Amino acid sequence: MSTLMFSEAMSAPQQVSLQLASDAASYQELAAQLRTRPPNGVVTVARGSSDHAAAYLAYLVMSRTGQLVTSLPMSLLTLYKAPVASSELLAITVSQSGRSVDLIEPMRIFKEAGALTVALVNDAASPLAQAVDFCMPLHAGPEKSVAATKSFICSLVAAARLSTHWPLGEHADLAHALQSLPQALEHANKQDWSGAVEVLSRAERLMVIGRGPGLAIAQEAALKFKETCGIQAEAFSSAEVKHGPMALVAADYPMLVFAPRGPAQAGLIALAAEMRGRGAHVLLAAPPDVAERQLTLSPAPHPDLDPITAIQSFYLLVEAVSRARGLNPDMPRHLSKVTSTR
Repeated sequence: MSTLMFSEAMSAPQQVSLQLASDAASYQELAAQLRTRPPNGVVTVARGSSDHAAAYLAYLVMSRTGQLVTSLPMSLLTLYKAPVASSELLAITVSQSGRSVDLIEPMRIFKEAGALTVALVNDAASPLAQAVDFCMPLHAGPEKSVAATKSFICSLVAAARLSTHWPLGEHADLAHALQSLPQALEHANKQDWSGAVEVLSRAERLMVIGRGPGLAIAQEAALKFKETCGIQAEAFSSAEVKHGPMALVAADYPMLVFAPRGPAQAGLIALAAEMRGRGAHVLLAAPPDVAERQLTLSPAPHPDLDPITAIQSFYLLVEAVSRARGLNPDMPRHLSKVTSTR
């Protein structure tokens, strides 16, 4: 069975190449505005997969510049009408469709209050794109499968691009590395994670573990397990899992641990070993130099980009798990492509 999810995930490297070749002037203009008008705070506005991309952006910005980034509980504005101080804010929204009222309304409120507003959005003609000061198109192309893949990867790339234009810190390393990311994504598409399909196809519950910028990928993976496979998957930071969730671990309890390069990697590998010792069936996804791995992560051109190549390989795995469970990943039960809440 050939699915839209599979073909769209496989096309992500080409769409990333298109994005990286586009809109340089817009990013430079935004960077100039940020230098002229440094924000007193940064807020992100997103839901679902897009919120995971926003979390990745927040890690990059905070770790590289020290600028605090807050994820907005959108009901604060849409339901509770909270008087959020907005005049010196930078407000960033992330969206595939750009048509969700629960994104458009907060961004309109922020802009009217004097915030500088930015949308990382796939549809540059959408109402959300028209509602902000700067629209940064994702260039993912049409995405017909309900489960987002290439649009999420393009969201991560746009987030990384945006972080390289921040007025504080040194970012030339990341900007240079982004140019060879499409080739790394092609390599990630060739990784064989099929050995995990049998274990995961039998799972009814599952933990996905990450830390640092990799936590956003763990959150995205858990969401995809829920929506395409019907598995009750939950994401945790490796620093949090011992505070209560570890009580769930019993014999053969499945755990997927993402351990890309970076300061958190050693702790993630140690946690995988500890959970395995407690009886869990651990699938450790790590780069080729980690002997304990069960799944191989393709290194990106820079460690901060490793989560992007990791999710590229994961999407092909979860698509196969969905089919192995007799499901159609393109049409998850009860879900539609555009979701709107308030």
